[in-house]
Formats: sequence, structure tokens, C-alpha cells
Amino acid sequence: MARNRRKRHHFSSQIHAFTCGKTSFKGDHSLIGGPGFSRVVYCNDPDCFESSVLNYSDNYVRTTKYTLATFLPRSIFEQFRRVANLYFLLCAILSFTPLSPYSAVSNVLPLVVVIGATMGKEILEDWRRKKQDIEVNNRKVKVHFGDGVFESSKWKDLKVGDIVKVEKDEFFPADLILLSSSYEEAICYVETTNLDGETNLKLKQALDATSNLTEDSSFQNFKAIIRCEDPNASLYSFVGTMDIGEQQYPLSPQQLLLRDSKLRNTDYIYGVVIFTGHDTKVIQNSTPPPSKRSKIERRMDKIIYFLFGTLVLMSIIGSIIFGITTSEDIEDGRMKRWYLRPDDTTVYYDPKRAAAAAILQFWTDVLLYGYLIPISLYVSIEIVKILQSRFINQDIHMYYEEADKPALARTSNLNEELGQCSIAGTSYGRGVTEVERAMASRKGSPLPQEATEEEANVVESAEEKASVKGYNFVDERIMNGNWVKEPRADVIHKFLRLLAICHTALPEIDEETGRITYEAESPDEAAFVIAARELGFEFYERTQTSISLHELDPVSCRSVERSYKLLNVLEFSSSRKRMSVIVRNEEGTLLLLSKGADRFIQHKEMVNSLHERYCVMFERLAENGREFEEQTKAHINEYADAGLRTLILAYRELDEEEYNRFNEEFTVAKNSLSADREEMIEEAAEKIEKDLILLGATAVEDKLQNGVPECIDKLAQAGIKLWVLTGDKMETAINIGFACSLLRQGMQQIVVNSDTPETKALEKSEDKSAVAAALKESVIRQILDGRTLLRASNESSEALALIIDGKSLTYALEDDVKDIFLELAIGCASVICCRSSPKQKALVTRLVKVKTGSTTLAIGDGANDVGMLQEADIGVGISGAEGMQAVMSSDIAIAQFRFLERLLLVHGHWCYRRISSMICYFFYKNIAFGFTIFFFQMYASFSGQTVYNDWFLSLYNVFFTSLPVIALGVFDQDVTARLCLRFPLLYQEGIQNVLFSWTRVLGWAFNGVLSAIIIFFFCIRAMEQQAFRKGGEVAGLEILGATLYTCVVWVVNCQMALSISYFTFIQHIFIWGGIIFWYLFLLAYGAMDPDISTTAYKVFIEACAPAPFFWLITILVVISSLLPYFAYSSIQMRFFPFYHQMIQWIRFDGQTDDPEYVYMVRQRSLRPTTVGFTARFEASSRNLKADLEKMTEGQAL
Repeated sequence: MARNRRKRHHFSSQIHAFTCGKTSFKGDHSLIGGPGFSRVVYCNDPDCFESSVLNYSDNYVRTTKYTLATFLPRSIFEQFRRVANLYFLLCAILSFTPLSPYSAVSNVLPLVVVIGATMGKEILEDWRRKKQDIEVNNRKVKVHFGDGVFESSKWKDLKVGDIVKVEKDEFFPADLILLSSSYEEAICYVETTNLDGETNLKLKQALDATSNLTEDSSFQNFKAIIRCEDPNASLYSFVGTMDIGEQQYPLSPQQLLLRDSKLRNTDYIYGVVIFTGHDTKVIQNSTPPPSKRSKIERRMDKIIYFLFGTLVLMSIIGSIIFGITTSEDIEDGRMKRWYLRPDDTTVYYDPKRAAAAAILQFWTDVLLYGYLIPISLYVSIEIVKILQSRFINQDIHMYYEEADKPALARTSNLNEELGQCSIAGTSYGRGVTEVERAMASRKGSPLPQEATEEEANVVESAEEKASVKGYNFVDERIMNGNWVKEPRADVIHKFLRLLAICHTALPEIDEETGRITYEAESPDEAAFVIAARELGFEFYERTQTSISLHELDPVSCRSVERSYKLLNVLEFSSSRKRMSVIVRNEEGTLLLLSKGADRFIQHKEMVNSLHERYCVMFERLAENGREFEEQTKAHINEYADAGLRTLILAYRELDEEEYNRFNEEFTVAKNSLSADREEMIEEAAEKIEKDLILLGATAVEDKLQNGVPECIDKLAQAGIKLWVLTGDKMETAINIGFACSLLRQGMQQIVVNSDTPETKALEKSEDKSAVAAALKESVIRQILDGRTLLRASNESSEALALIIDGKSLTYALEDDVKDIFLELAIGCASVICCRSSPKQKALVTRLVKVKTGSTTLAIGDGANDVGMLQEADIGVGISGAEGMQAVMSSDIAIAQFRFLERLLLVHGHWCYRRISSMICYFFYKNIAFGFTIFFFQMYASFSGQTVYNDWFLSLYNVFFTSLPVIALGVFDQDVTARLCLRFPLLYQEGIQNVLFSWTRVLGWAFNGVLSAIIIFFFCIRAMEQQAFRKGGEVAGLEILGATLYTCVVWVVNCQMALSISYFTFIQHIFIWGGIIFWYLFLLAYGAMDPDISTTAYKVFIEACAPAPFFWLITILVVISSLLPYFAYSSIQMRFFPFYHQMIQWIRFDGQTDDPEYVYMVRQRSLRPTTVGFTARFEASSRNLKADLEKMTEGQAL
């Protein structure tokens, strides 16, 4: 309804003088109708014949890995990508032939169970994604159904051409063209956090031709045709035209509202759908859900190749020996092994066809030695990973109580990868301000000694008050109006007034509470306005021509209303590094209020002379305006060193003649349509922003999520390299880099930037290809200059930071440039890619992953991070306020960034160690078991006769040895969680892969062969001639098999007990229970009918149990088999310990609370190029020490 529409004057032309203007026809509009610009949208008539012919996609979006049609073939493909499963499929097929030494059922059933269990897990995980898709696709939005009636409809039912009405704080359901809004000027404010990561609001404005469509009924007869570019991934560009009647209007990004961005500070907007579903720009920037496998799993495939090669070699050896022996069974008509009746046999044992018999025997051996390759390995790993995921989900230390969100492992395939990631106020002369507290906190230094007990009480009482978002300043001298008592109250008055006026924020008044909130273009801008309000200068109204304040009068000490006439806004830009406003107060005085950076490094000098700084504000001060210059500079240096973000505040009074000259020039520049418009505006501003009077400085702490700097510090100490890929502006990205200690004072910055005077001049050229070539050449030159600096810094171990913008990144990622870019980036301690599109984030992640071979982890919280999350080896989504798109595409979801520390350093390390140890042990026990079969074949002429009962073979990996391995993979801990966090370098074991290296794997394989040799030959030599029963009978095949099997079960389970670092009750049950269960099984199975139990019939109760020799052999074999491992482990731990073993010794010796010893061990985590506040503090200490040494040397001289 018209009466509900906001009657706010259009002041955007004043506030957004540089960014908001009328769209004009440009060169790109001439491309409409040609290739890449062929889309036609029939507005308000989506069902017309012309629209149906175009057949645009619907608005349904799917993020699932499978569909009903693709699940079976794709899932089967996933399963048989595992080489072991391929081998067992071959064995299952061969088990139906006479070649099989055991029944087909015992071979096929385990394979079906393993494949079925894994596919079932995939179904469950994909169903969770499906439910999230359903929730998004079923969201409601108001759609025009004709006759001026808008009704709620599901997102998925939207069509191209539909008119939709989106209300405040709702997400846009598709890509829209803005038609009108609740503002008379048809503007709206959009939050694009999901798209580019920026939290500041973007201003959009509809065409004048549609701005009068302000009511539902206005669309009853509305018709228009939009012709525009085809679907593409570019978030920052759009070219199109709108035909209304006979008139054509140009469209630009100023009218484009993208899916998954949010309407803010605007009651409602009307828009027409132009791109739906997978045609929308945010989805165009995404990639299909990849099929991810961990590096350990891929190496496991190689190990299985190795074992399969060993198996084939053993089969070849056995078949050759069998063929030779068979061919010699009949010699000169005489039968050597007459008991085998070689004169009357099948082809399998026919001496006359020994070659054929050998070939057939080869396939029998392939089946027989199959126990070298554990079929239960994959299903055991799946079970372990699911249980590990449950531990991650239920970790109370990663539960965010405020939002009631625990951690969520959305896929369990990559748990072990988590352990292998390698590529991530005003100051006064006395007292302690909140800024100083923030600075002390960041620098790791104690607070000044002047902090009195009284001030501590002030802080304590302030903390008891309700906190104000964006404001946590505590200083009793200026709070509660006390600033009027200060010696320079006049300066403080001007300072706070400047904070309340010099901005572009918009006030929002809550009608129920009367509380004023602010929508600002940046968090800093909002913080300044809130601080001014809390200190007595409340900004409460803005019109096209004025700003109104509730201002504390220093004379009466009462709040009074004052209005300032707003004449001009000189906006902040990346080149100016400052903003100013010109206002007229109630007394008629003209005031120029300005705030800007204290220093700025021009891009051209960033590589060649990084310590040369060029002032933005100080150089503009008048001679009589420098009263506080030295004190301000000292404070700013301290704050900047602590990672705080600083601004200088200054002002001056203007005379009428000077202002009139400026205003005339400035107005001409604003209204210019030439390509030099921005330069003209900046030149005009340059002439007025001079002879300023310094008022002071502000220091803002970038309040990231709680624990972010500490988390980054620990990850850096762990050896994880941290890259920032953000859609933020370069200045914002750099500020955040300082806030979280990825950047620090003194760290040289290599900036690769396309926003230089040279490139700006180039972009005015009409020849697009020449411009692109010149830009690429400039980027290559900057990268090569950076590489030169990098090589020079390597000699001095100085830390470097690489900062690159999105346009430069486009060229840096091209095939002929990306290698030198990557070389430079890897050599830097920090890498910040700003203004990055979602696709660029994914491409950078892919480049690092593919070229370095390192395990990459991506963490993000918005839809703009989806491609990066899917491309990385591990994608971690933050389930915050920016929607659930990142979570839906992630492998693991957490509620706060700080939880990444525990996820990687604790769960990552544990999972990596558990899975590595589990796989090594699995191969060990199967090699130990399989080689006893091979050794027996040597005694049986490689005839395929097995020493073990069929059910002994089938149940070895199921009941008697598998449960202890699962317990190891779920419960074992080398060190506690507290020590994992205290000693981050422990994480390097995963990065360097020391626990699953080929040396370690082959060492366990050798241990398995050695155990098999000791078990088999000890038993065979002891029992071959020795009487076994009381009656003097020697042991038969069934007794030998039972004894061998008993020794194997004992040895592999005791080996497990020696390998475990952290015993639980469950592990005791599984290890010793497995051994006891073997005896109970042998007793029960042997009591069955001989047709069922065959060779095991009463072998235990009648033969083995009564014989003391059986128990004696078992004890001696177990001790003999474990002695080599025990000796090796003792020597290795004493003289060549792993890092976790060193920490275990610290714990056992009770030195974990010895600060000096712990500090010494932790220092191994720090390198000169390490980032984080600990490294920054160490660097500052080193620099201070070096300065003191120089001073001492100078005094000595």
C-alpha cells in the first residue's frame, strides 16, 4: 500500500556520490543479441508461448551426490575403485569353479556384506543433503499470479519472468532485476555475505521507468521484455536492456539482485526473475559435489597392489613347483607318490598334463593366499570412521551453546585427512583505556602499572552492564559525560562530533523500544557512530540535506538537539584512503570534517621500498594544527604494532568564497559522464582537504569471532600454512590479516594489484584485448619482482606476505603464469587473495592441491565458499548467520572458527594416528596369517591343501582379530587432548606422514613375515616328530592346524596389546575376549557333527586341551614372536623417538607443568616465517634484542 511506503528522501546521491548514478548505454550493450548475450525474458508473462519455447531451467537446486537414477551405477563404481574390492570380486567369481579350495558361499557373502554396508552409509549421508535441499527449495516467496494479486509460492516453482515481492531480511530466491522498492527513490540495501563474504551493505537502485511500481496492483498490466547476457559466473558484471513499450533502457549490475543475498534496511522490493536454479550466478560459481578419497586410502590401494603382487609371486612360485613335482609323479612307468594315484586322476593332478595342472593350480593359489589381502579392512575402516565421526559430533568442546549447534561430520570418509592438512578510542596520558587493553592483549604484554584498583572496579562494573554490539570501550574519564571536566574538553567535543557526523550510516529506530541501530557500509563505520552515541553524541536522523544529533552540551551538561546542514560527502576510496563531509552548523559556520589513514604505501613502492611510507592525513595538517602530532604518532605506532586499525581525525573551518569555488568544481565533476569522472572528483577533493587541524586518532580492534587469533596461532605453530581467499576489498582483507596476526608490523608485503594509475589509464582504451594483454604483463612483472624479493629474503629468513586482488588473480591463474605465482605464494608466510570470486577461490584451491600434492582444507561460511569447500581435500563449513549453503556443501560443519583448532590438532591427530596404526596392524596380522598358509604349502608340494579348517579361515578376520583393531581405531590415544593443544608441533606427524610412510608399512609387513616364520617353523619342528598324546601318537594335520591357529590368534592379539598407548575397558574385552572366544568356538564347533566340523571334530577337547605340550608350545611361540618387536620398540623409543613419544616421556616424568621445559619443547614449533600472535611476539622480542645489542655496541664504541 502507498501509505505504508517509507517516506524517506533520496539522499543516496549525496552519500554515495561515487557509486550510485544513472545507468547509461556503454560499449557492451551493443553485444546484446549476439553470442553470449541471447537471453530474452518476458516480464510478468512467464507462461507465454515465447517463454515456453526458450525452455529455461527451473529454480530447483540440488546439492546431493546421487539421484535415484545415478545411485546404483555411481555407487558401485565408487566401491570398485578400491582395488581390494576388485580382487575379491574376481575371487567370488572363481569360487564357483572347481578351482576354489573352499565353498562359494564363504567367499561371496563377505563381499556382499562389505559392499552393502558401505553403500548403505552413502545413502544415509546423501539423504541428509537431500533434506537440506528440500528445506531450501520449499522456502516461500510472494509471486504475482495476475490481476495485481501476490501469493506465496515455493522457490522451486519460480519461472523466468515471474514478478516477485521480497520483504526485509529475506533472501532473494533467484537472480532478479530490481523494479521498485519501499523507498520513493527505488533504492534498496543488499547484504552479499553469502556471495563475496562482505558484511557491508550494497546499494541498488531501480530504473526510473519502473520506480513508480510501488503497489501490488501496479503490476496488473505491467509488461516488459529484458534482453541480457547468458548465464555466467561473473558476480560483478551484468549487461542488459529493458524494453517498456517503445522505449529501451540500459541495465547494469546496479539493478541486479543475486540469489542468496539478503534484503536489508528496506521493507520490500519488487523484482523480475531473470536467472533461475543452476543458471543463477551463485550456482554457476559452484562445482558438482566431488567424490573425495583420503590420501591414506589412496596409499592403501598402493599397499594392496604391493600385496597383490606378492600374492601373485607366491602363486607363480607355488604353481611352478607344483607343476614340476606333478610332472615327476610318474617316471619310467613308476609312481613316486603312489598314494595319490597319479595314473588315475583329473587334469588338476595329471603328470601328463603338468603344464595345464600348474596353470590351474596358479588360480587355486590366488584364491588360497587371498588372506594376505583383508576383505574386512574396508568395512572395519568404515565402522571406525563412523564411530570417530560420532565422537566429533558429540565433543562438548566443539558445541556452540548460544546457537545450540554441535560439530557435525557430514561425511566420515575423510577423518584421517584432518590430521594431515598442510596448506589456512582515544588515548590519554594516564590510566588504561580499553584500546590499551586490546593492545596489551594482542601484544601479549602486561597492562601499564598505572592500572589502579579503582580502574579495575570500573571495568568490572562496566562488564556487568548489558554489552553493546560494536562497542566495548571503558574509560571513566570520558564516559557518562565526564569528558567535560577534562582540560581540553573543547578538543574532545569536536572529536566526538566528528565521529557522529562524518559517515554514511543510516539510522533505524525500533518503534517498540525507541532504540536506534545503524546500517553502515563497514563495521568500522558502525563502530564509530555507536561510540559517539554511547559517549553523548547520538546520530538519530538523516535527510537529503541534514544530519541531526542529540548532542551533549559542554556548558549546560545536557543533551540538546542540533542539526547540521549536509552540503557534500567526499567518499572514501582505495586511492584517497580518507573520507570527508562538509556541513554548516546552526551558527552558520562551514566545517570540513575528515577522517583517514595515518599512512599509506603506494603500490608501486611496495616491492622496492617497503619501509617507505606516505602519509595521507599528517601531510594535510596546517602548521597550527599539529599540537598533538607527536603524541598521536607514538600512540598510532603502538596500536598498529598491536594489530589495531587506526584512523586520524581532523577538521577545519571554511570560508564562503573557498567553499563556493570548490562546490562549483565538485558539482561539475560529479555530473560529468566522461571516463575521467572519478579523477575529476578526486582532484576537486584534493584542493579542499588541506590545512587541517588534528583532533586525535581512533584505534579499532577487529573483533573477529571469539578465539580466532588464538586458533590461527595454534594452527601456524602446527606447521599449517594459512591462505585467506576473500571477496572483501583489499583494505578490509589487510585489516583482518593484522587483526588475526597473519600480518604483522615489519612483515614485508608483496602486493600484486591491478588498481594502479597505469592500469586505470589502460582501461580507458577501447581495445579490450590490448588492455587484457597489458594487465597480464603488469601482473607477471609484479609477480617476478616479488619472486626476486622472496629469494633475497630467504637468505635473511625474513617473513613475507603476498596480497593479490581478484583481477590480478585472473591472470595469475592462467596456465603460463600459475607456476610462478604458486612458487611465490608458497614461499610467503601469509597469502591473502582479496576480491576473489567463488570460482577463483576454487581454482586457487585446486592449484595448490594439484601442484603441491599437499592436503588442503578450506573453511567458509557462505555460498561464495561452496566451490572452494568442494575442491579442497576437506571442506569445513561454519554454520553461522550467513545461511546453510556452506554447511550443505561441506564435509564437516562447525559453529565457530575457533573449533577448527580442536578439530585438527586433537581429532585430526587422533584420527590420523588411529587409522594409520589400524591399517598397518591389519596388514601385519593378515601377512602373519597368510604366510603360515604359504609355508605349509611348501610341506604339501604346493598342492592347494590348506592347513586350516574352512571356518577357521572365514572367521579369522571377523571374530578373532578384527574387534581389537576396531577398538584401536576408535579409542587409542597417544597423548591427551590437553597435550595435543599444548604442543601443536605434534600435528607435524600427520603432515609429514611419519606414521603411514612406506618405511613404517614395510616394517610392519616384515614383522608379519617374521612372526609367521617363528610361529610356523617353531610349531612344525616341535610337533613333527614329537609324541603329542599320552598314547604316543604324533600330531596330525587337524592338531597342527589348531595349534598353529591358536598361536597366530595369541600372537596378533598380544601384538595389539603392545601397540596400544591408551587402554580402555573395551579394548581389554576385545583383545583378551577374542582369545577366549577362540577357545570357546573351537570347543563348540568341535562338538558338532563331523559332517559340519570336519577336521575340527573334538580336536580341542580330545587332543589339544589334555596335552601339556599344546599349552607349552603356545606360551613359547608367543614370547618368541613378540621379542623382536619388543626389542625394536625399546631401542627406537629410547634413541629415535617420535614427537608423540617425547611428549609421552614428558607426561610420564611429570614435566608437563614445568614451564621452562614445556617452553623449550614448544619453541620447536616456531619458525621465522610462522604467523600468529606468538610468532609476532617472538619476532618483536628478537627485533628488540637486536636493537639493544646495536645500542650496546654503539655505546661501547
